[in-house]
Amino acid sequence: MATNDTMQAAILDAPNAPFRVAAMARPSPEAGQVLVRIVASGVTPLDTKIHAGQAAHARHPLPNILGMDMAGIVEATGAGVSGFRRGDEVYGLTGGIGGLQGSLAQYAAVDADLLAAKPANLTMREAASLPLNIITVWEGLIDRAQVRSGQSVLIQGGAGGVGHVAVQIARALGARVFATGSSSDKAYIERIGATFIDKTTAVTDYVAEHTAGQGFDLVYDTVGGAVLDASFNAVAQFGHVVSALGWGTHALAPLSFRAATYSGVFTLLPMLTGKGRSHHGEILRQATEMIEAGKIVPRLDPRHFTLDTVLDAYASLRDCTAKGRLVVDLPGFNS
Repeated sequence: MATNDTMQAAILDAPNAPFRVAAMARPSPEAGQVLVRIVASGVTPLDTKIHAGQAAHARHPLPNILGMDMAGIVEATGAGVSGFRRGDEVYGLTGGIGGLQGSLAQYAAVDADLLAAKPANLTMREAASLPLNIITVWEGLIDRAQVRSGQSVLIQGGAGGVGHVAVQIARALGARVFATGSSSDKAYIERIGATFIDKTTAVTDYVAEHTAGQGFDLVYDTVGGAVLDASFNAVAQFGHVVSALGWGTHALAPLSFRAATYSGVFTLLPMLTGKGRSHHGEILRQATEMIEAGKIVPRLDPRHFTLDTVLDAYASLRDCTAKGRLVVDLPGFNS
């Protein structure tokens, strides 16, 4: 049981091991940090890979606490922090990699640069489902590709965690948005404002149908592999392809023949290197304005998980049974 000086946390001792829920010392904020009482911890596919020891690009020494996304309440601030005060509701992509304590705990001392005020119109659970998705989309669509009004934008995997946010941000910025997905995703993709393309359709066919064979001005790939290869054939001349999953070996000739360009997104880099963290907070602050204007609505799985059932949430992601982002509720709070 946690006391005033301790907290409950789910600790991973080794890859693929069960989580060990235990009391441990509550952290104190150092200079530039904020101590947050965590209300909700978002579960990402990357969390499951880190748990399985399959994410060399997202190293996290064990034993440690996982959990990348979070929402909570400021408990205290360290020296030099002026943007937050006790009682503020915040959210962010704050840990779970690179030795940074994750969000599967009641408290975390996190870099203030990684935080933003929680959107007033979202619950804690909804807010905790968004940071990684928003930052990944923002760095691709806005920082790299500079999406603008009137462009035709194809989102590969439009109903997924990153994909559904990409559709909404592109639409908020005035683009004409198309999105691939399974037949079961059609109603949802259309509801958030994109033209649905069945993912089994040949790239030449949907390029012909929706762009008169010219290709899309911008393609954001959230799937990787063969879908990224298809994206090189779906982009227009002088267009741009962005991918958040640019692993593997890919032939760049289709891209070159179109005089198109490519950008990769590695959202975790500021957390792993310490460089550029303030931009993550800036992105979330700008996204909060969109959220509060009703332009970004998170897709949340209705099930509730606790520190004792984190592995059930991970299993749901691996089995592809989640309908939206999964969230873990921290003990002692009603989120």
